[in-house]
Amino acid sequence: MIPRTAPAGSAQALADALAAEYAAIWAYGVIGVHLADAARSAARAAEAAHRSRRDALILQLSESGGQVPADRAGYALPYPVTDKASALKLAVEIEDRTARHWRATLPHTTGTDRNRALTALTDCAVRATRWRRTAGVTPITVPFPGRPA
Repeated sequence: MIPRTAPAGSAQALADALAAEYAAIWAYGVIGVHLADAARSAARAAEAAHRSRRDALILQLSESGGQVPADRAGYALPYPVTDKASALKLAVEIEDRTARHWRATLPHTTGTDRNRALTALTDCAVRATRWRRTAGVTPITVPFPGRPA
């Protein structure tokens, strides 16, 4: 819940993170159909994690009286996803992008909200690293997850 003494911009930063979670969920629908076996299971788990975080944010924002942004019917992909390689590339990109949104919430949150944002940032960074490893991308880590390139 957003405390009454939340830093200015806390509700907006969390709403922006929610919008990123919506986009991640949508993207995993596209990603998953191009993967098989363990990678498909990982995509399902990632989508479930983003859904869980989305649900918690919607509840938090609505209980605090904050503006809950609406989900869109669809999202534009940065490039066509037509095979395993492009699906893995998108999985890395979507986790990196979602991590950037969570990192942006850190200066605007305190206490429990900040801890949740840091946990979300870390989760996205770990998933991005796993996707890089699956895709054979090197290096598999980035120095400062969530920091704009």
